[in-house]
Amino acid sequence: MAFCNPLTTIQFIRRVWKEATRTAGFAIATLLFVSVGVQPALAQDVELIRDTEIERVLKNYEDPLLVAAGIDPATVKLYLVNDPEINAAATQSPLQGEEEDILVNTGTFLQLKTPNQMIGILAHETGHIAGGHLIRDASAMQKASIPMLIGMAVGIAAMAAGGGGNAGMGAIMLGQQAAESQFMAFSRTQEGTADQMGQKFLLKTHQSGRGMLEVFEKFANDDARSAYYQMAFISDHPADRERIDLLAREVDASPYKDAPDSPEAIHEFHMIQAKLSGYLSKPDTVLQRYPMTDQSEEGHYARAMAYFRQPNMKMALDEIDALVKLEPRNPYFWEVLGQINVEMAHPDKGIAPYQKSVDLMPDAPLLRIDLAAAQLATEKPALAKPALENLRIALQQENDNTFAWYETAQAYSQLGNEPMANLSTAELDYSAGNMGGAAHFATIAAQGLPKGSPDWQRANDIMAVIGPQRRRRE
Repeated sequence: MAFCNPLTTIQFIRRVWKEATRTAGFAIATLLFVSVGVQPALAQDVELIRDTEIERVLKNYEDPLLVAAGIDPATVKLYLVNDPEINAAATQSPLQGEEEDILVNTGTFLQLKTPNQMIGILAHETGHIAGGHLIRDASAMQKASIPMLIGMAVGIAAMAAGGGGNAGMGAIMLGQQAAESQFMAFSRTQEGTADQMGQKFLLKTHQSGRGMLEVFEKFANDDARSAYYQMAFISDHPADRERIDLLAREVDASPYKDAPDSPEAIHEFHMIQAKLSGYLSKPDTVLQRYPMTDQSEEGHYARAMAYFRQPNMKMALDEIDALVKLEPRNPYFWEVLGQINVEMAHPDKGIAPYQKSVDLMPDAPLLRIDLAAAQLATEKPALAKPALENLRIALQQENDNTFAWYETAQAYSQLGNEPMANLSTAELDYSAGNMGGAAHFATIAAQGLPKGSPDWQRANDIMAVIGPQRRRRE
């Protein structure tokens, strides 16, 4: 588990923000996210966490719902956002090869009680996607931006005419409030539709709709306790009594209303909660919740992550070693063992655990990237080629992973192949949206690569794509 490489986070935020502002205008662009939580997801505040285990669990929850909705799961990407609030959001994806994204806050895992509740939230978000709400939201935001723009024009005119800064800013703020109110009225209509569609997908997949109902009942109770969230134009999840009653009737009508989560699913959910709690919470808080007397797998996992973050690497190793002994075929335990060793500045000791994790789950690109990073960190020339092969396989699945391209450039440098190192750096910059850097390194790479080779052609393709984009911006 790791906070997302900064370049990848910047790339994601830049592209989401660019798409949102192009559609709706700066002031209400953040509302592109159709969210079930109490606050709109703010693109400028997004901090991603990458973790193979959690991403796989989310995908296992979401893919059956997408299939039930008639949506190709390959077109939807799930992202884990470091935020303590319960929230999930569907958005049109600005990334090539993806049509929609679903963002899930870490707080959603930490605060919910059951897998079925998480699946209920995802079903609701799938309802937004299947209902075409994300496309319609763009149109709604364009209409909503009209009063905002009028308010800005009036405000600027007032200030220019000497009407005073307060009067001008007041007009601007009123325009923004009118825009938000108009858009939220549109959004609230969609929420009930997303509920109904989500319930239909749960029915098709033979799952209970009770988890969704429980989550929105929680929102309704929170609203009742908070005067702030009683302001309907701000709330983007209208969990009113009428909506709750309708949901309850739909849940009761399902033959699967009492379908339980399996013991395996519950254990898996609790392990993710322990992992996230250990990684994100203060170590003292984690050790109070999971004291040494707790010898469960959840206890070991939470303490391993807490000691790792403290850092107390000896204690972290003791805890993860206990888990490896309990489940020697769990790739995620081997992954953490490798990560701890690498963070202790012993990349040579991290290679074997990372290799074991890859052997157990060869189709997980993040595991291969971590293995390659450990191999390259040893600075042993003999490990550069195996690292490069791991990165090549990983990039076939995640071609926009900036950290993988960075490590690829390092591998080629260690092998003395500077033209390919430059091409890899160009790919890194291109994926991160740094078109100036991409053009620079692609030009240098093309000069050193065999003319007519696939890699030479790729360098020229990057330059050909970037040229018109840069001219349009100029």
